[in-house]
Amino acid sequence: MTRPESEIPSVQRALDRLKSLGSVAEMRAAAERGLAPGSRPRVNSHIHLPPNFSAFESVRQAIDLAAEQGIGVLGVSNYYDYDVYGDFVELARQRGIFPLFGLEIICLIDELVKGGIKINDPGNPGKMYICGKGITRFAPFNSVAQKLINIIRRNDSTRIAEMIRRMEAIFAERGLAAGLSEDAVIAMVVRRHGVPRSRVYLQERHAAQAFQEALFARVPPAQRPDALARVFGAAPGSADDPVKVQNDIRSYLMKAGKPAFVEETFVSFEQAHRLILELGGIPCYPTLADGTRPICPFEDPVDRLVESIKSLRIFCAEFIPIRNTPQVLSHYVRAMRAAGLVVTAGTEHNTLDLLPIEPTCLNGQPIPEDLKDIFWEGACVVAAHQFLTLHGECGFVDARGNPNPTFKTTEQRIESFRKLGAAVVQQYFSASSAPLR
Repeated sequence: MTRPESEIPSVQRALDRLKSLGSVAEMRAAAERGLAPGSRPRVNSHIHLPPNFSAFESVRQAIDLAAEQGIGVLGVSNYYDYDVYGDFVELARQRGIFPLFGLEIICLIDELVKGGIKINDPGNPGKMYICGKGITRFAPFNSVAQKLINIIRRNDSTRIAEMIRRMEAIFAERGLAAGLSEDAVIAMVVRRHGVPRSRVYLQERHAAQAFQEALFARVPPAQRPDALARVFGAAPGSADDPVKVQNDIRSYLMKAGKPAFVEETFVSFEQAHRLILELGGIPCYPTLADGTRPICPFEDPVDRLVESIKSLRIFCAEFIPIRNTPQVLSHYVRAMRAAGLVVTAGTEHNTLDLLPIEPTCLNGQPIPEDLKDIFWEGACVVAAHQFLTLHGECGFVDARGNPNPTFKTTEQRIESFRKLGAAVVQQYFSASSAPLR
């Protein structure tokens, strides 16, 4: 059941709680005294929470699973709307999990489109995913951020509504009318996750799930292979696995060149970068590496990738290691860190597969221990950046996205933020209602 708006925890109250851990001077002094967790916490810096398409049914489920699996620091990186971060902070506090705030945006770099260069999307030249880490100015948006987020929301909502309309027409033409519209799919998300309608911004996966569920509801299992073959014009990869059927719906109907595809309208890289900074965040490059083969030209070799993203004023990179072999992950992470980038890692959890929350490499292979140290360092930098910007001070980057000018060298800056972030995290653990870690 959807709760009244008045019962939803205030995002601003949540931010104020983090700010109240201490003054900047107090936390810097604590960092110099060596305040830090006694052992390295388990960290995941990137998940998606509902109503984004997510493996989790609710924020509470995500937090409970994270606590059960011993996660100490958890970062959320939703698209489009951040009201859910109030729930996230409140529930994380109850379980003693330190919250990191992020976002994810899709943008376009025109010159790379013209050059046919694939960045971190293996199917679309010039299309870039970019994240923001440690955002704190989303309650409320300032005027610049509000204008930019409105453009993104409007472009995406218009596109998804048209895709749903085309999908319904295709299903109806093939004798399987689902009776779905944009409003019906939004209502499905509201019912499933118990969230206000105002928080819901549909993604392709929401639409695919709605049509899969409608087909399963009206077609008996024995008849589904033929029904899906009629819809797709080809034999389905599966007729009984909901996730595989949803993936087939996207592949056969919704992708470029398919009958329900609608051209995407993206903001520019400059607009995406500006939005992250307006929300107080650190621009961060999500690295695909061998998550696709061959590796996207923009990312190969890693030294050229580092120079390219630095030229874009991006000084942080992130991995979703479940996509990567340990060997390639190690090569990229070590090279990026040696070049002065902060590096984080997460799992996304943006499919229905309920994976372990602590990141692992491809096929569940363990992440090398030295990389876990680097990912913990990255989480500390983000935690310190959040803390400082909540207090109105310059974080890891300034308002233009340039490195904090207080420090003479990159290593001094990263080490200072690592120490401060570790102190902030431990202070939070000590103030939490959960046992100390």
